Amino acid sequence: RIHIREHINMSLLSAPSSSSSPVLRSTSRAPHARTGRFNSSVTTRASAITIAPSPTKPIEGQKTGTSGLRKKTAIFTSENYLANWVQSLFSSLGSEIEGQTICLGGDGRYFNKEASQIILKLAAGNGVKKVVVGQNAILATPAASAIIREQKLYGGLIMSASHNPGGPDEDWGIKFNYKSGEPAPERITNEIFKFTETISELKFGDIPDVDLAVVGTTEFDGFTVEVVESTADYLPLLQEVFDFDMLKSLISRPDFSMKFDAMHAVTGAYAPKIFCEMLGAPESSVMNCGVLEDFGGGHPDPNLTYAKELVDIMYSGDDAPDFGAASDGDGDRNMVLGKGFFISPSDSVAMIAANAQECIPYFKDGLKGVARSMPTGGALDKVAAKMNLPFYEVPTGWKFFGNLMDDGRCSVCGEESFGTSSDHVREKDGLWAVLSWLSILAKKNEGKAAGEKLVTVEDIAKEHWAKFGRNFFSRYDYEGVESEKADAMVDHLRSVIASAKKGDKFGEFELDFADDFEYTDPVDGSVASKQGLRFVFTDSSRFIFRLSGTGSSGATIRMYIEQYETDPSKLEMDAQVALKSLIDVALETSKLEEFTGRDKPTVIT
Repeated sequence: RIHIREHINMSLLSAPSSSSSPVLRSTSRAPHARTGRFNSSVTTRASAITIAPSPTKPIEGQKTGTSGLRKKTAIFTSENYLANWVQSLFSSLGSEIEGQTICLGGDGRYFNKEASQIILKLAAGNGVKKVVVGQNAILATPAASAIIREQKLYGGLIMSASHNPGGPDEDWGIKFNYKSGEPAPERITNEIFKFTETISELKFGDIPDVDLAVVGTTEFDGFTVEVVESTADYLPLLQEVFDFDMLKSLISRPDFSMKFDAMHAVTGAYAPKIFCEMLGAPESSVMNCGVLEDFGGGHPDPNLTYAKELVDIMYSGDDAPDFGAASDGDGDRNMVLGKGFFISPSDSVAMIAANAQECIPYFKDGLKGVARSMPTGGALDKVAAKMNLPFYEVPTGWKFFGNLMDDGRCSVCGEESFGTSSDHVREKDGLWAVLSWLSILAKKNEGKAAGEKLVTVEDIAKEHWAKFGRNFFSRYDYEGVESEKADAMVDHLRSVIASAKKGDKFGEFELDFADDFEYTDPVDGSVASKQGLRFVFTDSSRFIFRLSGTGSSGATIRMYIEQYETDPSKLEMDAQVALKSLIDVALETSKLEEFTGRDKPTVIT
């Protein structure tokens, strides 16, 4: 039966109660043998779901980017903004979504709980059979990917603006991950956008709010919501990838110390259990693990600027921990530090790949191949060449890695934006990267007696540079630039590229080629164009400019600088010193200050 409701006020998320609502009954359920999930109760509603269509109209600005749709929270909380996008998603999937199971969760930021209830009502009204939800609507992005893959779900919705701040005046975001746990391909995101431009009706299932704080199952007639622990499927997967006994042998040593900073974001729901309960680290080894809607007022981006509290601890001298790491808002990014020593993301993925087969059981039979995003430093290229591994250079966006992984071409991949992962999921995975580094340290220190000098993060890095050479790398972020000014700078650079030719001199550097990066996917033949403006020189040095699509307002200009070095006397130079002349050339060529008025970046990595 269909009941037409004339108007739904989207600020009222709870369905009206009815005196005729049936009694809910509960039964106990045993834990799942594979996942360890425990459903504390099953509540059943016997009546049929009423579908309550509500009129709406298109809202501008709902084009989905590489990481979903991100805007200021106030925009998403305005009438029908979120509902329009979610309805457009379901409409774009058509009959394919009917009778399917999806997952839902997010990074714990402000508005996630309320948004979850809107999404559940729309799922019920659009024929979805079941939604698996993280407890309190919390699921790290890689954990959501793991659930989709382990349970063979149709896909999942992830509520996150990643590394961007949270709160009523900050950022909010949402994206859809598809059947392999990967971010939605462009054919889906393009269809979503088309529907947002013509949408006229929202299909709500007339159900009450579901209590997402209690692990258990709520069943309606034809629609089920299962609330699971946030670690469901993901933690058992990590135990299959890594040797937890070997990890514990290192982490529980009295002469080894570590510090993990969850930045009051989603990995706070995972880190204490993994590092302290399972691996034996003292409780003081984890910090900022309370998952807060505004991330404690911080910016949950694990870099040297925004993770300053951790950085100060790691650079505090002889008493600093041996190992430090942080993760971002939704748990897909990571930063790795040694005692007074920073590992760049470009180096990190290369060093993990070089040591993976020896140190991580999941890779005991070797790597299928490796890949990096185009702006990422070329350290991984050197590893691939020396180890005779297939290598791929792809545009920024994790979906490009997913295609390679699904086709069996890639095992380890990474981006310079602090994203590193493998084919165990189809997302960046911050905790995976941290456990990879700890596995390398654990393997290198096997058999070391108490009090014997341990191999350190710095030792591993220097050994790697001596073997493969060092790709000095830095990224300058200019955040919140007026879009018109950023576009004008890009247009200028395109004009420089159009007139540039091999052999041209840019300061002391001789041009090999300059272009706007284009990628043809070797799996499906799709072409991604205009992916970054590159100036590559004959000595393999290069600088790149991109506009980032991960912010919620304005534009972020990203400038990437890289120079390769094999001279042993120069391998330990400070990156900013080593890159100074190339940075100057890049700034002069782009006329960045002239176009934007910015005389310094917001963040230097």
